[in-house]
Amino acid sequence: MKLGLVVLLIGIAVAAWAEEAPKAPPEAPVPGMVTVASFGAVNCVPCRMMIPIREELQREYEGRVAIVFIDLHRHYDLIDQYAIRVIPTLIFYDDNGNEAKRHIGFMDKKSIEAEMAKLGVE
Repeated sequence: MKLGLVVLLIGIAVAAWAEEAPKAPPEAPVPGMVTVASFGAVNCVPCRMMIPIREELQREYEGRVAIVFIDLHRHYDLIDQYAIRVIPTLIFYDDNGNEAKRHIGFMDKKSIEAEMAKLGVE
């Protein structure tokens, strides 16, 4: 009976670990699209405050702007690649993949939309 319980517990632990295994991060910038890449972590308070803003923008600008979130606690290897020093950091890319603006800290929806407009998004 003890062995069965141990096997069950190991199975549960493996299943939980498999669910927590990080997925590949989203691509940033997205080729051919204006991209707003948000770098942060799910346990960062200002990052969490931006979740509803990001979700609204994703719905409203679907097909016109790529809005991506990269969780740096899961993908810490990307910190140097994107030169992130503080979270949240938003990087705005034009449709050619060039960095157009970098913002550190919380950013409200209106300000994000203003930056997207500067990149030609209507």
